[in-house]
Amino acid sequence: MYAIELIQDQITPLKTSDKGEDALGMMDELKVSHLPIVNDVQFLGLISDSDIYNMNNPSEPVGNHSLSLSRAFVYKNQHLFDVVKILGAFQLTLLPVLDENHVYLGSITLESLVDKMAHMDLFINPGGVILLEISENNYSLLEIVQIVESNDARILGVYISSDPDSTKLEVTLKVNKIEISSILQTFNRYNYIIRATFSEEIAYLEDLKDRYQSLLNYLNLGSEH
Repeated sequence: MYAIELIQDQITPLKTSDKGEDALGMMDELKVSHLPIVNDVQFLGLISDSDIYNMNNPSEPVGNHSLSLSRAFVYKNQHLFDVVKILGAFQLTLLPVLDENHVYLGSITLESLVDKMAHMDLFINPGGVILLEISENNYSLLEIVQIVESNDARILGVYISSDPDSTKLEVTLKVNKIEISSILQTFNRYNYIIRATFSEEIAYLEDLKDRYQSLLNYLNLGSEH
C-alpha cells in the first residue's frame, strides 16, 4: 500500500496568511495536532499546536513563524512502512503527501492510517499467530515459508524484532489457518524454539455459532408466514 492510497480528504491545508488561532480551531475540529502549510500548491512545512502556543501573538499569520517540521512528509509512491516510520519518528498526528515536484497532494492522519490498517487482510482474516526465537545465523525466511506451506497454510504477515544486545531474533508469524498444531509439530521437528502461540479458533467458532443462530432465526421467521 502506497502513501497516495492513504490520503484523508477532509484535511484542508493552511495558507501562510491564516491566523494561528484559526489554525488551532481547525486542529481541534479535525482532532489533530499538526496542519500543513501550503503556498499555492507548494508544501512549505507542518505547524504544530505547540508552535502556535509558543508564538508571541496567536492572531499573527502562521507564515510569520519559522517551521521546525519542514522535512516531515512522504512522497506519493512511498510505502506504508515509510509512512509509519516517519509518523513515529516525528511523533505526528498528520503526514503530508507530495509529488516529485514538491506539490502538496493531501495528508494522512494517524487515525485514518490505523483505520486502514485495521481492515488489512493481516488483521481481519482469522488465523493463528506463532512467535519463534531464532539465532540470526540460522534465520531463513524461505525455510519458514516452506514449513508453513507444507501444512497447507500460507503466511499472511511476518514481523521480526531483535535486541541489540542479543544474537537472537523474535519472528512473529500470522498464518491463515486457525488450527495450527500440525505447523507447530513441523517447527518442533526442525528444532525451532516456539515462544508463544495464539489461535483465533475460539473467537472464530463463536462467530460461526452466532451466524448459524441468526440463520435459524431467519428461517423460523420465514416459516411463520
